[in-house]
Amino acid sequence: MADKPTKGLADVVAASTALSDIDGQAGRLFYRGYDIHDLAGRTTFEETAHLLQYGSLPTREQLSAYGEELVRGRALGTLAEANIAEIAEKQAPMEALRTLVSLAGGDDPDKDTNAPEANLRKAARLTAQQPILVARYHAARTGTTVPDPDPELSVAANFLLQITGRVPGEREVEIFDACLVLHADHTMNASTFAARVCAATLSDMHSAVVAAIGTLKGPLHGGANEQVMRTLESLDAGSVAQAVRDRLSAGEKIMGFGHRVYKTEDPRATHLRKMSRELGEASGDDTYYRMSKEMEEVVFETKGLYPNVDFYAATVYHYLGIPTDLFTPVFSVSRMSGWTAHVIEQHADNRLIRPDSEYIGERDQKWKPIAER
Repeated sequence: MADKPTKGLADVVAASTALSDIDGQAGRLFYRGYDIHDLAGRTTFEETAHLLQYGSLPTREQLSAYGEELVRGRALGTLAEANIAEIAEKQAPMEALRTLVSLAGGDDPDKDTNAPEANLRKAARLTAQQPILVARYHAARTGTTVPDPDPELSVAANFLLQITGRVPGEREVEIFDACLVLHADHTMNASTFAARVCAATLSDMHSAVVAAIGTLKGPLHGGANEQVMRTLESLDAGSVAQAVRDRLSAGEKIMGFGHRVYKTEDPRATHLRKMSRELGEASGDDTYYRMSKEMEEVVFETKGLYPNVDFYAATVYHYLGIPTDLFTPVFSVSRMSGWTAHVIEQHADNRLIRPDSEYIGERDQKWKPIAER
């Protein structure tokens, strides 16, 4: 008798990749062989995007050239420009990004080819445009004017400038840049798998990224960081422990804990916890950090679950002045570097991804004319 299929494809190897790897038992994450602990806070997001898309950490000359390509790629095309205001009026953030990236595909000069060099150019444009799209969407819905991106500033610095309307501090930029590095790729997660399934049909990069964004939108994937902040906002700072125990006793899920892959602490959470504490103390009100730490202790004591990447990312983004409903879009700003790298890799050695399924429906049904049914 054939083995039963694994629900959710757990432990099923769906693709070979040189992009990232996880040691779930040891709690380690690698980008092209580099431990995330060596990259976060030491390697910029631009360097990390180059590593993922081109296969190596860049030299100074390569980084300069890549940075110039990102600056050129920030300009939005006419389709996206013409529709941002109406989209912002009618669509929630992740819905809007799904639509705007699709429109950007129509604007892209390489839209009709999947050639390797064209894919690299599209990857750079998508990486450059995603933070601009998030910021422009936010400005349109709030009736504000977004500052033009500064060609001398990094992706992280420009995003904070455009979202908050003020020049960010040096340490804020360093922390947000590290956040982008930490979220850049994560093996065969749901959105990356969706992108590769789409790319495997030899569809274009923008279509594959739209599939990824639609998948990231779900609360069981990218939406968890927003829900963490909503939970914190719903609690009284003086009764966190009891409130969490009550919710767990009632069978409620506390978002931001546990992971399908890691059997110990998510290595990204290790960095984000420190960032949350630092930003909270610097703000003069570290209430949300202290509440988070208390929640972490209660959940581990009660359920034995560690925090994942979403848990402390929520308070980090909050302290940086990012609106709560933009937390998942911020995830997409970073993950764009990984999604596009996976599309490049899929197209380079492609085979259609077509798993089998187990049929569990009725058999040998007898057809009857509609008058006899």
